[in-house]
Amino acid sequence: MGCGKSTVAGMLAEAGFLRIDSDALVKNHVLTHPEVCAAVRARFGPDVFNRDGTIDRSLLAERVFASEADRLWLEELTHPRVFDYWRGQLEAAPTANWVIEVPLLFEKQLENWFDFIVCVACSPAQQLARLEQKGLPGPLAEQRISKQLPLAHKTEHSDFVLWNDGSTEFLRAQVATLIAALPQTA
Repeated sequence: MGCGKSTVAGMLAEAGFLRIDSDALVKNHVLTHPEVCAAVRARFGPDVFNRDGTIDRSLLAERVFASEADRLWLEELTHPRVFDYWRGQLEAAPTANWVIEVPLLFEKQLENWFDFIVCVACSPAQQLARLEQKGLPGPLAEQRISKQLPLAHKTEHSDFVLWNDGSTEFLRAQVATLIAALPQTA
């Protein structure tokens, strides 16, 4: 969160990888599904919905990050739908090179789904600054980061680590080096 995984995934997509953005998938498909909306309404009431009937993701996030039980409940509701989407996309293009952005890969023990794992890392100060630039106040950013495994764990258990405290050009050079190191499968 805030380290640059979407930027790297975009660079890989520019290089020809097919991309699945799990956050966008949740936002645009999962949280708009009628069954999901009904379950969210049953659990949280109408307060987490916009006037147009869509889920207010900011209000929902406030609720679920304040309660471990609510967060785990929402993950149990949404994650199976995310995984089904992944399976469908991967089955539709089984020989393609894929990049899948997975915010909670290690937290949900999804490592075995993938041939290799790339972690995009940066300093905690840079991470907070980016999240604040995206409009997430510091205390809320820290609260959400605290629900994830430490970055040190992620870097230790990844196959590749890209450091994103520098310029976009430096990050792009790291991505190019990564692509060159990958086996050519498709």
